[in-house]
Amino acid sequence: MNVYDHAHALAKAIKQSPEFRNYKKNQEKLENDKSAKEMLTDFRKSQWELQQKKMSGVEVDPEQEKRLAQAMEIINLNRVVKEYLEAEYRFSILLADIQKIIASPFEDLISQEISEQQSAQPRQKEEQQKTKQQKEEQP
Repeated sequence: MNVYDHAHALAKAIKQSPEFRNYKKNQEKLENDKSAKEMLTDFRKSQWELQQKKMSGVEVDPEQEKRLAQAMEIINLNRVVKEYLEAEYRFSILLADIQKIIASPFEDLISQEISEQQSAQPRQKEEQQKTKQQKEEQP
């Protein structure tokens, strides 16, 4: 069996897993409940905006974080949304575990490449500083 056959078998196994089936079932329930879907969409939009601010270095108003936490509490009161989020979480754990398993043979290669890049950075900085000094010394 070649690697592509194994990949197709893995995809089939994932689709047959309880985590995937439960996620799909809860996704359909969410799609059929407009208010629950809108509630989750609004929450995720607010969550995304807050994360974008944090990542761009913009100071986030603590009140905004508090409102987001309160919104999470509120959406967890909705059974459809809560069950969807739980199913989504369990499915994401399954996918993350599979990804770790698939990536495990390459950890040594990746670690070695990262080490090489990190050791090359100080040399590159030294070379840049020497070049800068040489340019400054020229008339």
